[in-house]
Amino acid sequence: MDTPTLIEHFSGLLGSHNVIADASGMAPYLEDWRGRYRGDALCVVRPGSTAEVAAVVRACAAAGVAIVPQGGNTGLCGAATPLAASGAVIVSLARLNRVRAVDTDNNTMTVEAGCVLAALQERAAQAGRLFPLALAAEGSCQIGGNLSTNAGGVQVLRYGNTRELTLGLEVVLPSGEVWDGLRGLRKDNTGYDLKHLFIGAEGTLGIITAAVLKLFPLPRASATAWLALASPASAVRLLNDLQAAFGPQLTACELVSGISLGLVLKHIPGAQAPLAESPWYLLVELSGGGEESELREALEAFLGDALERAAIDDATLAQSGEQAKRLWALRENISEAQKIEGLSVKHDVSVPISRIPEFLERADAALLEAFPDIRIVAFGHIGDGNLHYNQSKTEAGENAAFIAAQPAVNRIVYDLVHELGGSISAEHGIGQLKRDELVRYKSPVELEMMRAIKRTLDPLGLMNPGKVL
Repeated sequence: MDTPTLIEHFSGLLGSHNVIADASGMAPYLEDWRGRYRGDALCVVRPGSTAEVAAVVRACAAAGVAIVPQGGNTGLCGAATPLAASGAVIVSLARLNRVRAVDTDNNTMTVEAGCVLAALQERAAQAGRLFPLALAAEGSCQIGGNLSTNAGGVQVLRYGNTRELTLGLEVVLPSGEVWDGLRGLRKDNTGYDLKHLFIGAEGTLGIITAAVLKLFPLPRASATAWLALASPASAVRLLNDLQAAFGPQLTACELVSGISLGLVLKHIPGAQAPLAESPWYLLVELSGGGEESELREALEAFLGDALERAAIDDATLAQSGEQAKRLWALRENISEAQKIEGLSVKHDVSVPISRIPEFLERADAALLEAFPDIRIVAFGHIGDGNLHYNQSKTEAGENAAFIAAQPAVNRIVYDLVHELGGSISAEHGIGQLKRDELVRYKSPVELEMMRAIKRTLDPLGLMNPGKVL
């Protein structure tokens, strides 16, 4: 089937208004959020049901045309961006945006892949439940993309990654067949747990069209505090103290460097420093089912003791939900502030929590020795060992040239991460950005197992080519 015929076929399947083939209409789908990757496509199709997704995939398979699944296009590794001159069909899942069912007795929600994350959080709250996946892009990212990258976010410490929040999937396979695995069971020990093949696979093994997600009781109380402290080692010690004192009530514990906060104060309108300048900060949140005043008082007592024994240098405790939102905005706007500042070399790494101080000390020293005039922006989810560790020039205009040094920067960062038993991708995935790095850090056995799975499910190699492997 030639190109015009294939586009006509899609128009017949979906309606011509759901097939975009002109350059201006396709433009938003061809570039990633960071503006780093730009590709080409035959067309963009917008199916409105699982059956339509399957029909599109069957047509592409018959024509030997590559497929790039795309959700909210908020990914950070270029996984949803087609390669240059790829001739691929972009399959936008945005119209698959229905909540099929909410089962409060089973604490599950069955949703389609195009549902925006914030809308799912709101729908769960309307049912008196919590869907705890929370990240800065939640107003535009889609749950299909969250599943495909195994997104983490700020509440992994308590609730786990997207993988831990998923009970079942519906997937269109590269053949166009539909696997219906939409089971809301906590226990199902009947052979291989196939859903885990597709979670985190970045659309290279099939297209996730729906999922059964876990819900939790909606917390009635929360307490949020912003702390100043001297070092990452102090932060790790305080994390252990918080876990000992509050157990599962500790919902989030976020590490923010003074440099990171400085960028937010510089670029985000209305941002205000909650405390005097400090090299490091922690954003801490507790949540639970008791009275809010009691939870706040408990955190206040803990912080008072921490100040007395010099475990922290200063602290401010939010006295209202609005104050808590302002504190969270400081953390959540770091990536946006960096984007405004200019290009940077970005790393999304994880190491054992106990080795975070060592990683930061050694990586900082090595990078500053190799590149004396760079700025290091470090922040992330200290409660699960995930750091966003980014480098740029202090003069924004020099960043474009600095990007050329990314291979050398990566060697310093990733070799140390590997030495410390960590991962070069904690929650952003591999995409195009880190594809070639896998060969250095994955064993030959691991790589061949991954390739064998890819060959089995996608023998024609049409699903999101050039990503992950």
